[in-house]
Amino acid sequence: MKVLRLFFVVIFAAVLAAGCNHSTGDGTLSNSMRVGMVVDVGGLNDYSFNESANKGLVKAMQDFSCDVRVIESKSEADYEANIRKLADARYDLVIAVGVLLSEPLIKVAKDKPNVKFVIIDGNVPDMPNVSVYRFREEEGAFLVGALSTMVSSRKKLGFVGGMDIPLIEKFEAGFKAGVKTISPEAEVFSGYTGSFNNPESGRKMADKLFDKGADIVFHASGGCGNGVIDAAQERGAIQLPTTSGFLPPNVKINSTDRKGTYFAVGVDSDQDSLAPGRVLTSMIKGVDVAVYESIKSMKENRFKAGTTSLGIKEGAISLSPMRYTKEYIRTLNSDILPSIDRLSKMITDGQIQVPDTLDKLKDFKPPTDI
Repeated sequence: MKVLRLFFVVIFAAVLAAGCNHSTGDGTLSNSMRVGMVVDVGGLNDYSFNESANKGLVKAMQDFSCDVRVIESKSEADYEANIRKLADARYDLVIAVGVLLSEPLIKVAKDKPNVKFVIIDGNVPDMPNVSVYRFREEEGAFLVGALSTMVSSRKKLGFVGGMDIPLIEKFEAGFKAGVKTISPEAEVFSGYTGSFNNPESGRKMADKLFDKGADIVFHASGGCGNGVIDAAQERGAIQLPTTSGFLPPNVKINSTDRKGTYFAVGVDSDQDSLAPGRVLTSMIKGVDVAVYESIKSMKENRFKAGTTSLGIKEGAISLSPMRYTKEYIRTLNSDILPSIDRLSKMITDGQIQVPDTLDKLKDFKPPTDI
């Protein structure tokens, strides 16, 4: 894993140095476009949100002719200055990654009406030079809740959020709706760390929820989630076979034995490999898809102000391949994963309207024909 990440960073640096001044081959891309991106605290290698954004940027650089500059924010106080630095340098497109960059971007965008801006997950009013990409995170969280409930031996689940803001409430509401769909009697314990960049607070919160009886904890807490995953791993991992990426197919959950039944659920990127066998799945949020599409739209002269919503239907929300846990899940019940596929299709077809707030959750009626 470390070797692959090092390779990724080296390739990223090489592409930056080269300026990515090559064509896609269709003859339509010739002049070099300048793209600047500001990421939230946590750095590009946060195993989560920023890393996914970086992945989309690298793909865009490989596919399109562009010069790129990335600025990693060290603190919240850096946001406005970092965005303004790129705007002052007259980059063709300035991308801000993360909801906390919303207000700083609004200030700069007002001052720089001739610069095109994109914000991922932003809360930004309609502005003629700002394109906002948001996700229907509640859809993926719903699938996580359903899967976790079907796998849980105690029907007690946990949710760890980062900052208590509407964006993270979408995760919590969707997760609880998924749990409720499978088992109305199941319990969900929730806690918030108050930040997105403190793994130790994530570990402590996860431990509290595990101590309450939860055996699976889903996090939507950025870098704090690394601590959530560590907490699950420390609760007694099942030994993985050395010749396979899967748990032994004969492993069964014993509801009277706490050993080996703890899982975390990752978010944003595929975090399954951070603790193989202890991350049940990850809710993948296509931040890379949004970054790539924003650059592509600018390059093709179809930049559009306003908000674009991305979810399961657009291929921007999904669960991870579960390469370390899929066989384990199948041994519990062979219909679990097909049931998740059915629920995903029901969401895409509009048969399930997943609540995106806790208030809407109160009126949510689970489907009866899963």
